[in-house]
Amino acid sequence: MIKKLRKLLPGKWGETKPVVPVVRLHGAIGISSPLRPGLTLASVAEPLQKAFKVKEAPAVALSINSPGGSPVQSNLIFKRIRALAEEHEKDVLVFVEDVAASGGYMIALAGDDIYVDPSSIVGSIGVVSAGFGFTGLIDKLGVERRVYTAGEKKVTLDPFAPENTDDVEHLKSLQKEIHDVFIDMVKSRRGDVLADDPDLFSGLFWTGAKAQALGLVDGINDMRSVVKERYGKDADLKLIDGKRKLFGRLLAQSAIPPYLGSVSDLPETTLSTIEEKTLWARYGL
Repeated sequence: MIKKLRKLLPGKWGETKPVVPVVRLHGAIGISSPLRPGLTLASVAEPLQKAFKVKEAPAVALSINSPGGSPVQSNLIFKRIRALAEEHEKDVLVFVEDVAASGGYMIALAGDDIYVDPSSIVGSIGVVSAGFGFTGLIDKLGVERRVYTAGEKKVTLDPFAPENTDDVEHLKSLQKEIHDVFIDMVKSRRGDVLADDPDLFSGLFWTGAKAQALGLVDGINDMRSVVKERYGKDADLKLIDGKRKLFGRLLAQSAIPPYLGSVSDLPETTLSTIEEKTLWARYGL
């Protein structure tokens, strides 16, 4: 009798449907410009906090679509998700869209369960640094470069100087330290299901189906299907966004947003866009 009455009551007094908050973690990590804030802890802290504070929610769902980027920001976002999950005692369900590679996969490790599409790109557990050498070009142009430093290693890996073996070895030692941190995170979160494969931590990446076989993810499924299977056919999803001022909302909704920064911001914005596109292109996207 009481259950029937609850169905007739309005609002909070009536029967409520399970709601799972959703936070979108999309884009390159840590690559920012005046118009593109990038995926950083600062940009996602608020929506994550709001999502985990939904008391009646049985879990929080994360939609991830990222080719990677800053290992520091990736780790900070991972840690914040796990801290909030433990504080609010909620499960974390991760759903990968096109790609969760490198730092994108590091964030995905925060999930208690990770789901992918069969064609998602997953993995790239490694560290990369890239640059250019301009010594030949600068000589042809007849340009004399003058650099004055306090500290003999202050111009380590200078692109306008010949490559130095000691500098390269130092860089590789840093990369190994970061790589070891990444590997430890994967083993800590996925160690009980990881396959014994020599390529697992080589930096290679795979489709969602292969990633499941390697133990990098838990299954192939989509967000709505998983939520309804777990929490009932009436369960619903609620997208959580950070606060936006009215002008920001109007700009986001416009088909071709105008450039609103100063002229001095243009080079930074252009370089950030190129860098982000390069990250996506590595995975054919």
